[in-house]
Amino acid sequence: MEESIERREPRGMTAFTIIWIGQFLSLLGTSMTRFALTIWAFQVTGEATALALVGFFSFAPVIIFSPIAGALVDRWNRKFVMILSDLAAGLSTVAVLLLYATGRLEIWHLYVAGAFAGAFESFQFPAFSAAMSLLVPKAQYGRANGLVSLADSTTTIVAPILAGILLGVVGIAGIMAIDIVTFVVAVLAVLLVAVPQPARSAEGLAGVGSLWSESLYGFRYIWRRKSLLGVQLTFTISNFFGSIGMILIAPMILARTGNNELVLGTVQSAFGVGGLVGGLVMTAWGGPRQRVQGVLLGFIGSSLLGLIPIGLGQTVLVWSIAAFCFMFFLPITNGSNQALWQAKVAPDVQGRVFSARRLIAQVSGPLGILLAGPLADRVFEPAMQGDTWLSAVLGPIFGTDAGAGMALLIVIAGALGITAGLVGYALPVVRTVDTRLPDHDAVAV
Repeated sequence: MEESIERREPRGMTAFTIIWIGQFLSLLGTSMTRFALTIWAFQVTGEATALALVGFFSFAPVIIFSPIAGALVDRWNRKFVMILSDLAAGLSTVAVLLLYATGRLEIWHLYVAGAFAGAFESFQFPAFSAAMSLLVPKAQYGRANGLVSLADSTTTIVAPILAGILLGVVGIAGIMAIDIVTFVVAVLAVLLVAVPQPARSAEGLAGVGSLWSESLYGFRYIWRRKSLLGVQLTFTISNFFGSIGMILIAPMILARTGNNELVLGTVQSAFGVGGLVGGLVMTAWGGPRQRVQGVLLGFIGSSLLGLIPIGLGQTVLVWSIAAFCFMFFLPITNGSNQALWQAKVAPDVQGRVFSARRLIAQVSGPLGILLAGPLADRVFEPAMQGDTWLSAVLGPIFGTDAGAGMALLIVIAGALGITAGLVGYALPVVRTVDTRLPDHDAVAV
């Protein structure tokens, strides 16, 4: 009886599409909650540091728990892992909603809730990525990852608009209640489909051991493949400077516009439109044949045409155009990179390898986020608003009002972020990864 029921479960691309729809709705609810709580946090504190710390405590656990999460993903049923991750994120939102509804919500509660959700989010990425490798044909990896980017980008467009409308209708509590419903939908979507478990490969059998040993396996795997290591180190450079720039955009805009929620929502929607167009391009195109080209060009384009103009601009039009350009390159960068790894790494070790890969690429992100707030509040903002040589020299470009210091720091982060792509092109081991390293299913001749 159980076998006949299992056969009726959607599989393959149909199963991927159902999961994708559930994740899209969940992302929409989460993005609306994040937008509403960002406004609340800045109004309560008036400091960029508070927003930076919210981001830090949400992001750091994803990095810290990734190695263990990857080992457990390869051991456990991946369908169960995805459900567990969604439930944990929903519970954190429930806790914040209860605190807000009773008038007890404080900034530090957002740190704790973010850390709890982040710890379980460390399971979601390797589980979903590894499941996708088996649900989707290899030739469609780029397009499937384009769809994932589409979900991210569409929520970036729609969420600020919906949140801005709903804030005046149902308030922050109502938005969080909607978020909880979307988590339930995401869980039901995963429950409806069949998520295959991978067959054992020679690499998987060689990597079997204790939980500690398997947690370190991904690092050993990448270390032995210098091309993959090089790709991830370029991501580390890009993510460090990108995290500094991105975390400061919202407080900079709010500071320069007198907490104008409409302007912030417009710019955030422009981010989403850029990502949507980039995702559509990636979905239709599938990315460059040499996937590393999409990665490296994306690094350069997002900083050169995105972060730098955002910092230099002082109007909603310039911010919006730059935000569009920044996000246009991200689906191409991330989709190309994801397709590269899905093609090169055997599915039964992807949990461990993808978790290690994520840690290597993103370990610098929390550091950048943590540094951004104090650098902005204590160094760059006072320097640009006071009677200093920096304000005298750069004041004509950035202004000397509130937000000028953050704008300067965003430009510096963008200029340094371009180095990630340039370093990748300068290193043959990175530039030739597509041909230097065979696909995991390549047949030896």
